[in-house]
Amino acid sequence: MKRSAELRNHQKELYYFRWRLGIAAAAAMLLFTLLAGRFFFLQVAQYDYFHTLAENNRISLVPVVPNRGLILDRNGVVLAHSYSAYTLEITPSKVKDLEATISELAELVDIQARDRRRFKKLMEESRNFESLPIRGRLNDMEVARFAVNRYRFPGVEIKARLFRHYPKGELASHAIGHIGRINDADLDRLEESDDLANYRGSDHIGKLGIEQSYERQLHGITGFEQVETDAGGRAIRTLSRRNPVSGNNLTLTIDSRLQEVAEQAFDQHRGALVAIEPKSGEVLAFVSKPGFDPNLFIDGIDPVSWDALNNSPDKPLNNRALRGQYPPGSTFKPFMALAGLELNKRSPSYAISDPGYFMLPGNSHHYRDWKPGGHGSVDLQKSIIISCDTYYYGLANDLGPDNIFNFIGQFGFGKKTGIDIEGETSGLLPSREWKMRRYKQKWYAGDTISVGIGQGYNLATPLQLAFATAILANQGKVIRPHMVRSILDSGTNQVQLAETKPQTTLTLKPENLDLVKKAMIGVTQPGGTAPRVGANAPYLVAGKTGTAQVIAIKQTEKYVESRVAERHRDHALFIAYAPADEPKIALAILVENGGHGGSTAGPIARAVLDYYLLGKLPAPPVSAAPVVEEEHD
Repeated sequence: MKRSAELRNHQKELYYFRWRLGIAAAAAMLLFTLLAGRFFFLQVAQYDYFHTLAENNRISLVPVVPNRGLILDRNGVVLAHSYSAYTLEITPSKVKDLEATISELAELVDIQARDRRRFKKLMEESRNFESLPIRGRLNDMEVARFAVNRYRFPGVEIKARLFRHYPKGELASHAIGHIGRINDADLDRLEESDDLANYRGSDHIGKLGIEQSYERQLHGITGFEQVETDAGGRAIRTLSRRNPVSGNNLTLTIDSRLQEVAEQAFDQHRGALVAIEPKSGEVLAFVSKPGFDPNLFIDGIDPVSWDALNNSPDKPLNNRALRGQYPPGSTFKPFMALAGLELNKRSPSYAISDPGYFMLPGNSHHYRDWKPGGHGSVDLQKSIIISCDTYYYGLANDLGPDNIFNFIGQFGFGKKTGIDIEGETSGLLPSREWKMRRYKQKWYAGDTISVGIGQGYNLATPLQLAFATAILANQGKVIRPHMVRSILDSGTNQVQLAETKPQTTLTLKPENLDLVKKAMIGVTQPGGTAPRVGANAPYLVAGKTGTAQVIAIKQTEKYVESRVAERHRDHALFIAYAPADEPKIALAILVENGGHGGSTAGPIARAVLDYYLLGKLPAPPVSAAPVVEEEHD
């Protein structure tokens, strides 16, 4: 035992023990130092970062969609407004069995077949993670029933949304346009214009007409709310709020009552009408018939309604006034007559002997007048009153295509008017260069003959015809047509008025203008092609009828309307302004397959003029003597 004790070295053991203890203590200190450093890094150095993450878990930034601006007519009648209502919405990515969920929801909320079809169409057009409405405009009872059963439907919620409403339905639908759900193309445009941030929380955007062209004015500025949420993501309270700024209110130039009179005057006819105030360029009426109900598009149009509109042979979605391109027919003749006078190719006294046809020198081809046997002696004034084709065949040949293109182009033919809604087409005023570029063919004398009576390659929109007529009525002053009269800034309450000054004034001799205008008054008097338009009117109407061919008729054949299918019949046109001595309104009317301008389009013009100038709905005109109207133009 004594020897064993002597063999142990207590000092050495104590030394090693202390050494190990020191190492362990140093390691512990190092670990505590690292831990303290990490705590310092997280709690101090990275405080702002982790505080933000924590706040984001607790606080949500929720966009507040602004109220879309009102659209009013010139008299303050509301044409488009927004209101708040509840919608039942589904996020497809959060629902396991979509069909079963919708069926269960249908037991609580009335969900029709059209709602299912619309929802399916929205799913095809949207992203899977977006919240899509299955039912809109829920009543209080439906909201309460769902709220009690909300726990059963993950991925389904009720949201308060702003809805657009068009109280006049189809009235002026092609002018006002409509809104629709934002699609990928809209998102791309918003991103390019740096407006995307302002559309957070917004589902809709203007798609057509005023709603589209004035989208920036109407949309407003999106606001934001800081909302504290619980662990389930439900809002507990609002911490702060930046209020949205409502969209600006637009007052249009359109008179909704005049618009209604014009649309009713078309009855079942297809066509278009544009009425302009010559001195200001304000569009008073803008008709494209048939129209459509813009309310159908707000929640996403259901497939049945879409098929009915899109596949209808009447093409109700076509904006005929803005985009429809038609031969102007004989409504082209007053401008041709003015060209002849201004370019010294005709004098007021110059007359032809009309045999009922025209022949180019050295050519045996007959260009027929609408009246077999002709009109006898015809001077410039009579040529407009009776719409003599033969006179304008010769005038066109003498003017030549270059003079026609350069002079008549001043009245807006062949180019866009610049109206303040998108989608306008430019029509076509043909030229030598155009034909070579388009057909790789030279220009022939026969081309000029056809252009001279508003046929051939000639195309114009009803808007262009109204614009040209307004320039004529306004003594050559060119004022851009526009539909928005004023904009009320919702933030400052300041009103911005539309520009109504002439862009330019055409150089025209007053005596030449007076001669053409006097002839146009004769058109609506006995002996003219539209005597019913002026019959017993307490004001003078200056006008011009027109007929535009839909299908070509051989020169050897006679056109008999009753033998032609309805959709192959000639279009009826009429341009006019009144009162002739102090024009307050200029208009152009096109009735598709309507036949003759005087008998079909003329009465529509009279209804519009009577209401606008007299403030009353016109009765059928009664003449003391029988009125004889030529069955042409």
